[in-house]
Amino acid sequence: MKKINLREYYPLYTQDTIVEVPDEVADLLREYKLAEAAYILRTYRHKAYFSLDYDKNVERDALVIVLAPEDVLVQEEEHARLYRAISLLPEKQRNRICSHYLLGMSLSEIAKSEHSAVSSVHEGIQRGLRRLKKILEEI
Repeated sequence: MKKINLREYYPLYTQDTIVEVPDEVADLLREYKLAEAAYILRTYRHKAYFSLDYDKNVERDALVIVLAPEDVLVQEEEHARLYRAISLLPEKQRNRICSHYLLGMSLSEIAKSEHSAVSSVHEGIQRGLRRLKKILEEI
């Protein structure tokens, strides 16, 4: 049996009230307190101060980012420019960059599919990114 102070767990208690509880209950209360502290730290760290219970549209607004028409146009132009630059890369570099960044494949997965070394895949991606940077500066 462990002794706990109910004031630490329940806001209704304004004075110290010490009670004995079974070990399992004390451990559960401690885990709850730690989980709550971790949640508060995560919300502080990620600046997530809103509650989905606040309004019926909060969840939709958090998931849907509404862009202004000029922002949409700028984004489309940037995507077109990027795809044009990627298409100007050599086929091997283009495939490696697309596989890694667009398809999310790891370097070892790309190396396995190409039957090559991981270091050569890494170097090919680095060369392709440098070349892509030069192409984008020219366009």
